[in-house]
Amino acid sequence: MARSVLQDEIKKSQPFDTLEEEALLNLVRTSDVCGLEFARLFRTRGLSPPLYNILRILRGVGGEGLPCLEIASRMLACAPDITRLIDRLEQSGLVVRDRSRTDRRVVNVRIIEQGLTLLAELDAPVRALHTRMIGHLSREELTELSRLLVKARYSPAASVGSLPTGVQDETCLENFASTRSGAEDGSCTSTDAPG
Repeated sequence: MARSVLQDEIKKSQPFDTLEEEALLNLVRTSDVCGLEFARLFRTRGLSPPLYNILRILRGVGGEGLPCLEIASRMLACAPDITRLIDRLEQSGLVVRDRSRTDRRVVNVRIIEQGLTLLAELDAPVRALHTRMIGHLSREELTELSRLLVKARYSPAASVGSLPTGVQDETCLENFASTRSGAEDGSCTSTDAPG
């Protein structure tokens, strides 16, 4: 049997035990390669990938911002030290903490002008890096890659609570993974859900 590219890259002498193992290790390897490129870019502006992710989340919601736990729930990668990360952004003058106007018990984190300016400076280089990293793939390949990654992330064996909002079963998951908008939000409609 022919050696795989990953076998050669990691200098593995024996074949992988399963296709699942090889696919997941390919995913880890690709994530690491891409992650290093983005980390280098963000480092030029004094950021790490999690700090950049927080700023993007806050820019996206605008207005009063979000509480720390809501920011944490929207992160691309788990960040157990969200408070420390936000402390760093606040010390750098990129975000502020404010009491909610509607519930004084809630403290929201809000991006300020300096943070918005920094993100604006990074927008074009980030888009260029996306293109450099995977721009050689066709639109169809990119769509299929995204669909397969979503499908892999939400295993059919997962409990319903682990599935994306509005996705109740594997049929709905397939619909969710194969469309960007599905029923406007990618969820199952009453005609999609099993009888």
